[in-house]
Amino acid sequence: MKKKWVAIACMICTVGLIGCQGKSANPKTSESQQLEEPVIYESTQQTNPVVEVVDPTTNTIIETISPQVFSYDTDIQAYQKLLEQIARDLARGTATMVGYDQHMVLDKLDDQGNIIKGRPHIILKERELVESILAVSATGGQVEMPILITKSNYSLEDIPYLEDVVVATYTTYFNRADVGRNKNIELSAKAIDNVIVGSGDYFSFNHIVGPRDEANGYQPAPEIINKKIVMGIGGGICQTSSTLFNAVDQIPVKFVERHHHSLDIGYVPQGRDATVSYDSLDFRFQNTSDAPFLIKAIYGEDFLTIEIRTAEKYLAILKSKTF
Repeated sequence: MKKKWVAIACMICTVGLIGCQGKSANPKTSESQQLEEPVIYESTQQTNPVVEVVDPTTNTIIETISPQVFSYDTDIQAYQKLLEQIARDLARGTATMVGYDQHMVLDKLDDQGNIIKGRPHIILKERELVESILAVSATGGQVEMPILITKSNYSLEDIPYLEDVVVATYTTYFNRADVGRNKNIELSAKAIDNVIVGSGDYFSFNHIVGPRDEANGYQPAPEIINKKIVMGIGGGICQTSSTLFNAVDQIPVKFVERHHHSLDIGYVPQGRDATVSYDSLDFRFQNTSDAPFLIKAIYGEDFLTIEIRTAEKYLAILKSKTF
């Protein structure tokens, strides 16, 4: 009898344990199901648009502009003025930066007939650059600088023949005793000798000859300034520019800049001169014909001759000027 009660007690304990296990498993499952998924918030921070100005010749970024920082949203006129200043500085340069704009320096031939490269005419279109930046200022982006590059217009095939024929020539004379003045004429004549002027090209005496200073070998000599004869470094080079003027005036060219002396100079007829002064007065012309030509400068003991030469096939074109 005692054994029967023990067995019944064991069965009751077993049932109780099973019941406890079942009750304890359900709450754990409920807790795991009640865990919430993590909430992900999207960033509300906005980045300001940026405009990058790119040099198309090198594919490099040369200027970065933040429209929001420079009042694009609040003062569009002030923002545009800032862009105009940036474009102006890029084109013309500043005290610490060289601008993109540059005058053409024409190619020339050395004594062996090899080409000495000059440099092309380069213009940065300031207004077009400003308009391009304004167009993307709201969204940001890259803007290519609108650069116009003009190279000398002649064919390499013509180079061996440009000395074939003389189209025009002019000679002036000087006193062989004026050593300093004559040296200045010689140096400036050498600078323009063998310069190639292609069709449509612009010739600038100042850009070809360069600074007339002692560092470049120029010497003190009499020169005319404000109707007075004074001593100055480089005196006499106006004879070179005036001789050149009288030579190219015989062919189809357009004179872009020419100035007269304030006194009669004697080596050319009155009114047939072309005075120059570096960084102020220049002698410039454009070849308006469809033919290239070569400038030859022949310096002698008491004379300077400027010849205009070209290939024989272009002779008729360069002789076509009507007076």
